[in-house]
Amino acid sequence: MRKDRGLTADRLSEMCSINATYLRQIEGGVKVPSLPVFIDICNALKISPDYLLQEELAENEISMIREIEAIWKTASPSKQALAFAMIKAVLEYEEP
Repeated sequence: MRKDRGLTADRLSEMCSINATYLRQIEGGVKVPSLPVFIDICNALKISPDYLLQEELAENEISMIREIEAIWKTASPSKQALAFAMIKAVLEYEEP
């Protein structure tokens, strides 16, 4: 993704305030970044964390997220609003 964005390892490491060698180790799978560094990388690349985590998430989680996304994109704005309200109500419901 870094290369797709036209960024060198040096430039991305500067944007994330980390050492370029450390960034290359993260890219190569040798090192695992801390959560703050991971977030900085996502922000610098302007991508969502799930994009970078695709290979680490269980397939059922990924497929469910993709299915929800596909349904959401094809829904009208009024149906999106209704779905959002329903999801919010379910999540806010306090079970006795």
